[in-house]
Amino acid sequence: MKLDERESGDVTILTITGEITLSAGGDVQLKDKIQSLLQQGHKKILLDLGGVSYVDSAGLGQLVQATVTASKNGGKLKLLNLTKRLNDLLVVTKLSTVFDIVEKESDF
Repeated sequence: MKLDERESGDVTILTITGEITLSAGGDVQLKDKIQSLLQQGHKKILLDLGGVSYVDSAGLGQLVQATVTASKNGGKLKLLNLTKRLNDLLVVTKLSTVFDIVEKESDF
């Protein structure tokens, strides 16, 4: 998994490419990055998932945990550019109700 960070106004955008899986270490990498951003005072975080090829159960758990962590720290985390596969997975698991999913960056 690769993370690229950029700013757009007061929103921090993390573009994720590759797999968010336990075996690839993506779950820990994402957790550490979210915690680091929140500690630095970044309260609006947008995860661009358009380049994510696969998410396993550990990766899904980490996305949920990132959302909870942001909320507990006075922040907000939203998802952008879900692939059809990931969107379908979130709908089937009913996790689509947990996340704030936006269509474009400016929707934050």
